[in-house]
Amino acid sequence: MKRAAWAALLACTLSAMASAERLTLDEALASVAAAHPDRRVAESDLALARADRDLAASRQDFSLFLDGSLSRGLRPEGDWKPNNIGRIVARKPLLDFGRSSQAVAAADQEIAARQAALFDVGNLRRIDIMARYFDVLLADMQYTADNEFMAVAYVSWDNAKDRFEVGQISQPELMRLEADFQDIRERRNASQQRMRSTRQKLAHAILRPGNLPTELADPALNDNVRPVPEYEALLSWVMENNTRVLALQAQLAAADARLAAIRAERNPTLDAEVIGGGYSRESPTRDELSAGLVFNIPLYQGGRVDARAARELALKERRAAELEKLKLDLSDSLLATLQEIEWLRGSGIGAAEKQVEYRDWVLERARAEYELELKTNLGNSMAETQAAQLRRKQMEYRLALALARLEALSGGDLPPVEGAQ
Repeated sequence: MKRAAWAALLACTLSAMASAERLTLDEALASVAAAHPDRRVAESDLALARADRDLAASRQDFSLFLDGSLSRGLRPEGDWKPNNIGRIVARKPLLDFGRSSQAVAAADQEIAARQAALFDVGNLRRIDIMARYFDVLLADMQYTADNEFMAVAYVSWDNAKDRFEVGQISQPELMRLEADFQDIRERRNASQQRMRSTRQKLAHAILRPGNLPTELADPALNDNVRPVPEYEALLSWVMENNTRVLALQAQLAAADARLAAIRAERNPTLDAEVIGGGYSRESPTRDELSAGLVFNIPLYQGGRVDARAARELALKERRAAELEKLKLDLSDSLLATLQEIEWLRGSGIGAAEKQVEYRDWVLERARAEYELELKTNLGNSMAETQAAQLRRKQMEYRLALALARLEALSGGDLPPVEGAQ
């Protein structure tokens, strides 16, 4: 009794440890916020945009600097006298008539674009992790099915060798069975390699290189039954909330602000200036302390302003074309995604489930016949059942990914569906 109790306790402990080590989809998706290289690139772009904004705002900052010169000059009496100057200058821009304000506005729009791009990276990372997670589960199921088929093929070939020895089958028939076994064995070995490669890709996606997950929990996928809006209702939502659309719209606004800032280079500037100086040579025209306003009125700047404006305008036109093409691509992607969801829910998953039901029935019948020693096709029925279950899971995972893509196209959230709970 004591041994049985200890054995039961040990089994429970090992089972708990195994379940604790099992990776779940929620745990994998929690790594979306991890410092993955894709996220770090987007975060660095956002940091650059914020630095550019600080740089643009600093054009209105107070400045303090030391100005001086060391020199000697020839006096009328014929002697060389020192003419050294040391000044502390404080300057504060007062008005630049649009230069700074438009530069700051452009930088703010670039920040908004980079924030939208960072959010889009999060959506793409989520989809990628889901896909890698499902790939591992499907690879495991594919290996199980292929392993069953290989076992059946080997038994058929092995039995055929005995039958060949007694002359019941011909040599070509034996060679065909061996060739079939080798083909299925090759497919099984390829499936075994995919189990390793899919785990490595998942480990990289969740930023755990070198720590390949051994066992994955089959997700519930409760969102697979969530209602989705119709195409016409969802299209306007996507055009208003898609992160890439928002990013390009912000970049267009930034281009307009930069154009205004460039054209403002033709406007005057007005600064306040305070100077405290010391001089080695006294002069009635030199002040130890002075304060005043300094203005600058551009009269001629050549073609510099026009060239910069033309370049910015060309970049703006490029962004506008990219936005227009993106909207066309989003319309196609949205329709394709909705059609895929409709097909999977309407017939894809249903057909796969019926195939599973049929294969379960065939398997039970094969078990009964095997027990009665009427037939020996139990192994083949088990392999066909595994293949049917694999097909159903492929459909379920495909539906989950399609819904995740639809959510990403919609900017992270789907609009409410009228009449849906």
